[in-house]
Amino acid sequence: MGNSVKRVLFVNSEMCPYLPESPVAKIGRYLPQGIQERKKEIRSFMPRYGCINERKNQLHEVIRLSGMNIIINDVDRPLVIKVASISAARMQVYFIDNEDYFHRKSVYHDQNGEFFLDNGERAIFFARGVLETVKKLRWAPDVIHCQGWISQILPLYLKKAYIDDPIFSNSKVVLSLYDDIPADFPEDFKERILFGGVGEDDIKLLDKPDGINLAKLAASYSDGVIFGAENIPQEIVDFCKGMGYPCLPYDAASVEDGSYIEVYNSFYDNL
Repeated sequence: MGNSVKRVLFVNSEMCPYLPESPVAKIGRYLPQGIQERKKEIRSFMPRYGCINERKNQLHEVIRLSGMNIIINDVDRPLVIKVASISAARMQVYFIDNEDYFHRKSVYHDQNGEFFLDNGERAIFFARGVLETVKKLRWAPDVIHCQGWISQILPLYLKKAYIDDPIFSNSKVVLSLYDDIPADFPEDFKERILFGGVGEDDIKLLDKPDGINLAKLAASYSDGVIFGAENIPQEIVDFCKGMGYPCLPYDAASVEDGSYIEVYNSFYDNL
């Protein structure tokens, strides 16, 4: 792409200050700011988990972007878009919201530590919600950077269901992989992903519907991978390296001192 990368869309699983500080949440917060400071336009999205305090963080609904329904498993679910500002970074964050999926008080697990049975549906809703909202914004990203497992259906949808949309016709996907590998999904997860141009042959990796295969699926529809943690399962690492596209290794020191932002910026430019 060279210097043609002007717009970067960040699809984050976590961001601080909206969620507790973690390696993923810190990068979700500071990477978009750093890329914006390097003169690229950015948009940043995350789910509006129920544990996010709307009053404290001054979230408000964007009426012009809300209002459509997303059908999953034959059920219409309203898509609500909210927005908040991080004034210190001069940056807005868009939140994908739905009462059924995102108003519970924990992120991925119930009070007994069990993985929510509908986490797969939540990921589907999040991916489609982001892409539909970007269409409404009429903002064509050059690079879409997906971070964290709940963003991992988006590469598939972009390349199979939205690729003919002029907003996304030139978009490249960067996938950041972490060690946040979810538990198994329900057996019908694969069927619920089917949408638009996505056929069963496109998602054969999910014949066994688990977190490792979801990461592989996301990688197979990406244009470059960043390893964002040290302890990513070797099976996923080997799969990505076998794809033949650029893979950026994990560098703990650069993450610690913030120099990873410049490295990631160059990675986008060289896709």
